[in-house]
Amino acid sequence: MTPHTNDKTPVTLLGLGAMGTALARAWLAAGHPTTVWNRTPARADALAAAGARAAGSAAAAVAAGPLVVLCLLDDASVGEALADADLAGKDVVNLTTCTPAQARARAAWARERGARYLDGGIMAVPPMIGVPESGGYVFYSGPRELFDRHREVLAVPAGTTYAGADPGFAALHDVALLSAMYGMFAGVTHAFALVRGEDVDPAAFAGLLVDWLTAMAPAAHGIAAEPGAGDEGSREEPPEDVSSLAMQVAGTPTFLDTARHQGVSPELLTPYFELMRRALAEHSGPGEPRGMVDLLRR
Repeated sequence: MTPHTNDKTPVTLLGLGAMGTALARAWLAAGHPTTVWNRTPARADALAAAGARAAGSAAAAVAAGPLVVLCLLDDASVGEALADADLAGKDVVNLTTCTPAQARARAAWARERGARYLDGGIMAVPPMIGVPESGGYVFYSGPRELFDRHREVLAVPAGTTYAGADPGFAALHDVALLSAMYGMFAGVTHAFALVRGEDVDPAAFAGLLVDWLTAMAPAAHGIAAEPGAGDEGSREEPPEDVSSLAMQVAGTPTFLDTARHQGVSPELLTPYFELMRRALAEHSGPGEPRGMVDLLRR
């Protein structure tokens, strides 16, 4: 009889927090030989029982195969984990949350050590990993050839979206989308604070919120369509409805008064209201008008 051979790509995973553990379980379930390492060795026990190989050190884990995936606390943790590892000839995929600048520096650091490097930004929470219908995905940036080489194995835990050759673009897209998410969470938090204590059904109110935010979300397309939005060198400005902005600024005292009357801090609203006032001042003063995105970039 011919012995069975596993033709699945071996994966080494460094970092077994909630996300790392979910990634490892997805690769194991798909039949990929998986080597794991964590600074606290006990976290590897359950995965070892499920068929993973637990390495005694990060360097030993890296030596186990050509594809090395990292899901650690921060960029400093990546440097510490790989300090004693031989990266020559390795394909390193870093899913650790970092800044675009850190990703670019880490890519150069990996190249100096003979490795090929992809950076990643995970747009999912652990329960979404390994569940195709969850909608979770990961941004990847770096050499397109390297992404294409490992796309199949990288797609096992979650969908894949290539963000570009610049190693910093995965982190940039990750942080940009999450920043918008936190802005939404701020608005939702303020909205629930306003109605708390009143005879308002929270579940019904949540439905209203979701429908309203869904209806407003396409406004992002309008910002994307502004002339010069993708060209830093362009001085052309989009036509803007100044009266509408003036109307909104004039209405802000109503929001602040309502918050005060409901005993709610306005701290989540006032920064954006101030930006609106600055944008209106640009329109009413001399010189060319500026959009609020441009004001933030000064």
